[in-house]
Amino acid sequence: MNKTNRLARKWGAGMIAAGMLLGGTFLPGGTGLAAPVKSQADYSLITLKWNGTITPQQGIHQQGKVWIPITFLKSVLGMQITYNKAENTYTIGQGVRQTKLMVSEYGISLAVNGYFINEYEGRNINNHLYVPFGLLSDYLGYRGDFNASSGRLNVMNRPLNALTLTTVTYAKETDGAAIKLDYPQISGLVSASAQQSINDTLKKAAMSFAADAGQAIAEKNEQDRPYEFDSNYVVTYNQDGVLSLVMSQYGYTGGAHGMTLRQAFTFSLKDGKRLLLGDLFRANPNYKKLLNEKVGKQLKADAGYFGGFNGLNTEKYFYLKDGRVVLFFQLYEYTPYAEGFPEFTFTFKELLPNGSSPFAGIK
Repeated sequence: MNKTNRLARKWGAGMIAAGMLLGGTFLPGGTGLAAPVKSQADYSLITLKWNGTITPQQGIHQQGKVWIPITFLKSVLGMQITYNKAENTYTIGQGVRQTKLMVSEYGISLAVNGYFINEYEGRNINNHLYVPFGLLSDYLGYRGDFNASSGRLNVMNRPLNALTLTTVTYAKETDGAAIKLDYPQISGLVSASAQQSINDTLKKAAMSFAADAGQAIAEKNEQDRPYEFDSNYVVTYNQDGVLSLVMSQYGYTGGAHGMTLRQAFTFSLKDGKRLLLGDLFRANPNYKKLLNEKVGKQLKADAGYFGGFNGLNTEKYFYLKDGRVVLFFQLYEYTPYAEGFPEFTFTFKELLPNGSSPFAGIK
């Protein structure tokens, strides 16, 4: 089984949930692009600017979304792009923001730092690959100012915290089982104690999963199919003295598919404290009641809802994006496996009084 197929198996629930029905096929001539969808003809071209300067590249505005050609990432943003014909994948950039476009029967799925991004997909429009601008804004460290009337998008660097993220890998392979866990460590913080606290928390999460994997392997029967355990992560917010990331921990011990546990961590860089929802939304004493009402309403409207939601049972299952908080539940917790991880996104403005900031007491 090649790497692409392993990723498809691992990401199965999310890929099904994302509804990636783009009819991906390998086009003649070695282009490796997924076949375009015929209904994509209704779009307008937009001018792409970089820090206020017009570039030769053009984006696409379609159904309220802006799509960026990957040639813009290469020629303007300076990201290296490589193509792997055997796996039919495109790799863009490097480090913790490295993005992979995987062309398969599901369409063009996206991963950042090995972490499957279920809310976004790639597109083949007129035999050119595009990614949504939301990918750049949410995960790749850019922001944009889009003017629909003039048809221009100005792309800029996003102001980020002064720190360095490095991936550490724990790997162990035995006969019939493999463990490969990637987890983050940070450096460059002013506070050495805060930095150590954050790194200890992240390493502990990885090593706890490694211990569980080791126990499962110790109990494995020789006739069982090979076991596989891996983990990866993606940074979703790195501003305002706050770092937020999501970690995916996957284990396959036989059966039709493996199981993935999602963990999320949001830290104050000032003291290394792991932040909970109550730390961010304390300006609204009714934040939990409000979230329970909003989440409950959306869950109950889901046709696959199992029932049983009586309110948030943890304040750790969330991560941040620019101006937003994303709450999630685990696989099978309230919905079928095929729906993936149920996610509920709310803006800070929805949850806080006017003029309030979730970071007011953190900086």
